[in-house]
Amino acid sequence: MKSRLIAPLALGLALTFGATGCSMVAPQATTISYSPSDGVNVPDSGPLIVRNALVIADESGEAGNLLAAVINDTDDGVTLNIGVAGDFQTLRVPARTTVSLGVDVDPLLIENLDSKPGSDVEISFQSGDGEGVATAIPVLDGTLPQYEEFVPRAGDS
Repeated sequence: MKSRLIAPLALGLALTFGATGCSMVAPQATTISYSPSDGVNVPDSGPLIVRNALVIADESGEAGNLLAAVINDTDDGVTLNIGVAGDFQTLRVPARTTVSLGVDVDPLLIENLDSKPGSDVEISFQSGDGEGVATAIPVLDGTLPQYEEFVPRAGDS
């Protein structure tokens, strides 16, 4: 009699573990962090958060425009220092705002880019007391309609 009670219980346990066992050893795709767009998210480089950073360049790759969203969750205005190939630029982000380069303000022109579309360029980002971080930022061209207006033209600066 006891074996009749134990058999369905054992079968139920076997089915439960058999059906859910894969999640015990395989990584869940929904827990993997990634950049869901053409740009990349920059690791923390101080109090400012840099999201969806990308550079739009012409086919020569001599110059490009940096596009990104810069988020300031602090109660103070903070300056973002951006370095590319020895050239440095700054962007002031007011308290509790998001500044979108290419939307809210003009994109940052990088004159000595020296990276053709399809490659990456190393750009450093630093804000506040943060150490800063160098990140490989993708370089794209104006093939896609949404980026066409951001391709640097002769005389831009």
